[in-house]
Amino acid sequence: MNVAAPITAYDPAEVERVSVEMLAPLARKIDDERIYPEDVVRAYGAAGAYGTHIGGKDADVDLTTAVLAMARASEECLSTGFCLWAQDTLAWYIASSDNDHLKSELLPQVARGEALGGTGMSNPMKALGEIEPMRLKGERVEGGYKVKGLLPWVSNLPEDGYFGTMFHVEVEGQVQPKRVMAIIHAGWEGIKLKLDHEFVAMGGTATCNVQFRDVFVSDDWVLADPAEPFVKRMRSGFTLLQCGMAAGIIKNCIDLIKQVETPLGHVNKYLPTQAADLEAEYDALVAEVVELCATPYDESDAFYLRVLKARLAGGELAMKAAHWAQLHQGARGYVTHGAAQRRLREAYFIGIVTPATKHLRMLIDQLEA
Repeated sequence: MNVAAPITAYDPAEVERVSVEMLAPLARKIDDERIYPEDVVRAYGAAGAYGTHIGGKDADVDLTTAVLAMARASEECLSTGFCLWAQDTLAWYIASSDNDHLKSELLPQVARGEALGGTGMSNPMKALGEIEPMRLKGERVEGGYKVKGLLPWVSNLPEDGYFGTMFHVEVEGQVQPKRVMAIIHAGWEGIKLKLDHEFVAMGGTATCNVQFRDVFVSDDWVLADPAEPFVKRMRSGFTLLQCGMAAGIIKNCIDLIKQVETPLGHVNKYLPTQAADLEAEYDALVAEVVELCATPYDESDAFYLRVLKARLAGGELAMKAAHWAQLHQGARGYVTHGAAQRRLREAYFIGIVTPATKHLRMLIDQLEA
């Protein structure tokens, strides 16, 4: 089905205004004081940033605009760019599902930034790859499931927020439990949130540990049961959207290198990597990502392999660009409020957020075997 309520049209001029006038002046405070930029995240929604990729599996969906809006935010602040990814991914889950209730009741609110939330799929994605055990366990009850466990690191999650996640359910007569994916509301009875601010960057992302104490999840909130076919449907979009974070960091790091060409170019010319070198890699990466964004519901392994390689390239180029930006900036970028050192800390997050660099390489190896 199509979304019943109208979605705010995408306004690139407003996205730019929010980035320049609201986010840029706040970026240092978000980093230093770990403040969640809720007003900014909502403002991007009002500008239509979350509503361009939610037509569903039977529509002509393109992720390019969502990725570019996320990249623009990430140029200023990766914490905020990550929150946009979380919001985009929540919308992606619902739009990609067959759940008409969530599509009509919740998706329009998410797309407009009225309902905030994210993705509680870090642990399930690792569990699917047999990297760690599934943290949530469900039990079938009348009308839905009763779920318990502790889910680490759910981001962009205020107390009235929503997130998608997965849980195991033991099935009589089956050796392996089945997997069920659902949308959860943080305000439900039995849910307890605890903010996690221990990261060296990204503290302003409203990232929580979420405890489930016999939480009832109605069938109306289930995205997929069993989850595996749905995961295959949405996996490429989930991964591709993250490239917006990488693109924003890379572009800003190139700008940081160019900023010091006049005062430091006479000595920076001896560094082996220059802005032009990074720009060539950046342009090639963006071209590949944009091409992939045009067909995000391609479920073939060949397409997913290209997506994984693009996501890996984005993360590695982000870390590389941040490294050279720091060296080009020198001491002026290494002070407490230096932009280069902030971008360096943020770039490593792209290398460790699920799917992390090692996880991506594992998946690529498996598909190429």
